[in-house]
Amino acid sequence: MADLYGYIDQNMPRFREELDHFLRIPSVSAKSEHVPDMKRTAEWLAERMRDAGLDTTIEPTKGHPIILGEYRGAGDDAPTVLVYGHYDVQPPEPLDEWTSPPFEPQVRDGRIYARGSIDDKGQLYVHVKAIEAHMKTNGSLPVNLIVLAEGEEEVGSENLMPFIEANKDRLACDYVVISDTGMVAEGVPTIGTSLRGLAYLEVHVRGPRTDLHSGSYGGAVLNPATALARIIATLHDDDWHITVPGFYDDVDPMEDYRRKLKDVPFDHEGFRKDTGAEEVGETGFDSAERLWIRPTAEVNGLLSGYTGEGAKTVLPARAMAKISFRLVPDQDPDRIAELVTNHIHEVAPQGVVVEVKNLHGGNPWRATLGSELYEAAERAMGAAWGQDVVYAGEGGSIPIVPEFERVLDAPVLLMGLGEPGANTHAPDEWMSVDAFEKGTHASARLWEELAKK
Repeated sequence: MADLYGYIDQNMPRFREELDHFLRIPSVSAKSEHVPDMKRTAEWLAERMRDAGLDTTIEPTKGHPIILGEYRGAGDDAPTVLVYGHYDVQPPEPLDEWTSPPFEPQVRDGRIYARGSIDDKGQLYVHVKAIEAHMKTNGSLPVNLIVLAEGEEEVGSENLMPFIEANKDRLACDYVVISDTGMVAEGVPTIGTSLRGLAYLEVHVRGPRTDLHSGSYGGAVLNPATALARIIATLHDDDWHITVPGFYDDVDPMEDYRRKLKDVPFDHEGFRKDTGAEEVGETGFDSAERLWIRPTAEVNGLLSGYTGEGAKTVLPARAMAKISFRLVPDQDPDRIAELVTNHIHEVAPQGVVVEVKNLHGGNPWRATLGSELYEAAERAMGAAWGQDVVYAGEGGSIPIVPEFERVLDAPVLLMGLGEPGANTHAPDEWMSVDAFEKGTHASARLWEELAKK
């Protein structure tokens, strides 16, 4: 074991250099111009997984490829673990809000700043390097291991489930491990216990056949931007409860879990500092509860009319909004999309045509605690950080998590390494050097702990 961790420490400068190379490739799955970069990233990661000792293939899909690495040498009596992550990243815009270029990694104050550093290249690469450490020091792994890295997580994972369904025998496992979440506080090892689901809608409002002069036609023709604003304003009441009829019908209040949240070290002052905003939300709940056990409705983007420099007196012909709904057990994304669509059509003012598109969604998830998987993770992470692990929810969505459990019949462990304020999906995204290093130690120890069963 000492040789194993000594190898990690000795080779950490190289691991970091490799991570920098990984981060420099702009693997933005949402933009067609980056298709060559996606291919280049897949090839680079596949080669590093082969170097680590995994039999690795690049599996084509209708979209971006999946990389699959396998080690089957631990024998039939050893457990099989599937590690999932993604190599695609969010678009970096707005570029002018980055302190350093998004695809030129830079370390400042112990943080690695780059797009994809924490979501999810840095977290995924921790496991690749832990595998390498075992293979180079012991010539083997104590468990059978599968690494599945996809390139479409940031655009809805459209081709992942067909791949898993078609290869469920090849992907059969005892446990699934995912590092794509966060910690409750800096340096506090955290196991995720829940994820919110997602319903993502796009609302289009059409009025006149073309943009009009706001002086010549304003007051006689309904403005689609104004109509859209009125629609959006109906989604919440003054207490920030969501007003869509039936929205809360299936919400599990999770009272036992809510009581446990009182013991989680949620840093309210740090939250306000990181966000630069006051804590405001649904009345009757604190911020931890709002983030982990309550559903939301958020406008993600608005588009209408003239937004350039100076003034242009235009009555726009169209308006569009992207709106996401984070969901909790036991809400169903398709039902929520239907309820919201019905509500929007009901409140839409006369004089405009409204179309609602259901772009994609995912189910919420809640962990089943107390298994050997979680006990092993507690020991591994606790040893790496030198302190007890805490359990906490996660406000974001990873739609594949409940699908893994459904198709592979294997429990999922969320071993998050993102610290609060890591700017996931935002400018100046970062991963702490400390989390990368300790996460690699924890991953290497986890395979040992799981083999003990």
